[in-house]
Amino acid sequence: MAATPLLDELRAALGESAVLTDPDLLRMHQRDEADLCAAGTPLVVVRPRDTGEVVATVRAAARHGVPVVPQGARTGLAGAANAVDGALVLSTVAMTEIREIDPVARIAVVQPGVVNATLAGAVAEQGLYYPPDPGSWESSTIGGNVATNAGGMCCVKYGVTSEYVLGLEVVLGSGEVLRTGRRTAKGVAGYDLTRLFVGSEGTLGVITEVTVALRPAPEESLTLVAVFGSTTAAGTAVARIAAQGLTPSLLELLDRTHLRAIEAYRPMGLRTDAEALLLAAADTGPRAADDLARLAGLCTAAGADEVYTATDAVEAAALLQARRLAYPAMEQLAARTYPDGSGGLILDDVAVPRGALARMLDGVARIAVECDVPIGVVGHAGDGNLHPIMVVDRADPASVARGRRAFDEIMRLGLALGGTCTGEHGVGLLKREWLAREIGPVGVRVHQAIKSALDPANLLNPGKVL
Repeated sequence: MAATPLLDELRAALGESAVLTDPDLLRMHQRDEADLCAAGTPLVVVRPRDTGEVVATVRAAARHGVPVVPQGARTGLAGAANAVDGALVLSTVAMTEIREIDPVARIAVVQPGVVNATLAGAVAEQGLYYPPDPGSWESSTIGGNVATNAGGMCCVKYGVTSEYVLGLEVVLGSGEVLRTGRRTAKGVAGYDLTRLFVGSEGTLGVITEVTVALRPAPEESLTLVAVFGSTTAAGTAVARIAAQGLTPSLLELLDRTHLRAIEAYRPMGLRTDAEALLLAAADTGPRAADDLARLAGLCTAAGADEVYTATDAVEAAALLQARRLAYPAMEQLAARTYPDGSGGLILDDVAVPRGALARMLDGVARIAVECDVPIGVVGHAGDGNLHPIMVVDRADPASVARGRRAFDEIMRLGLALGGTCTGEHGVGLLKREWLAREIGPVGVRVHQAIKSALDPANLLNPGKVL
């Protein structure tokens, strides 16, 4: 690529190795893992190593009027990290320093490129626990988790990423550095700017440092599996567990489509004749057996055909791994269904009140029939967060249209049941229209006012969220 004033400026500030213009690398950085979302070709990919280099990058882009698209590991599922044509992609993958772990304050301070699993392992060595665990935890970064307010399987007990972010360092569109939040266990000074940036998907600023809260390591955990003849019965079990005030550390749902896909992808003896499976865990140490017995009783009362407890930690880990394989297994299913390479997935992410879970599951089954599209459902049942996945033929416009219609019908149903258009994946490109419907015109105006105040030139991740 021919040199431009912007590229010359970036190379002078960051060095040749941090400024990437190879066409193959540019193509690699066009998009995240969301299928069927538009993506452009960036002008350049920049990999700063510290806050100063992020400042230099953002200021240079602003001087030349070039949009900046922040990216982490690109594991997102809503198109929030997709490039636009001619953009500067600001990749945080070189910002991988764990700067501090304080076991007294129970905090860690990290750069945004630190991988979730890396942080979890580092704090575990000191008897501490960082709970947020998105399905991509072995590859997704803390910065990306914060930018999308990622969830995961532990959310039913421990909550989402925002509940663990105490403070941030953020580079604004002007190149100014803003520090938000605190290191203290308590603190209510001023507006909660930290929460403003958590979940903002790179549209308000570039996160360059994160201070997260840690917990003591959980006690010993026990795991059970409940097998159901219908997804509705599984949803009823979840509602009864919530009504009894039980707080399992894990409560996940896999439907028949997923069970069969996972078994085909990596055989492990799953009940592929079941319509639904609930995977539950209690990490309450000496109380875990009693807690699990109560969960089992509620599942049986709701209509479970079989309930069994993992015999040891190895079996429990295998069951957990089965849940984590849900998405790649569905990718393989799409590839097998359309072996010419055109198989694709449209992934939804809807959350409803726990009491509406059974109705949501019934509705998804109805929508699959009405739209004539295969839909598998997996999700964090304990907090009402489901991921219906549509399998489509990308080479067939009619198939894609049916998948998109099913996506929209699921969104419409979720909102009608008092839910939200995204429980954890974010808005990105996929759900801008549905966010507008959910928050209403006043909510849209407030969002736009905040965006305009912090990024008046609209250079930070343009076209995302709103």
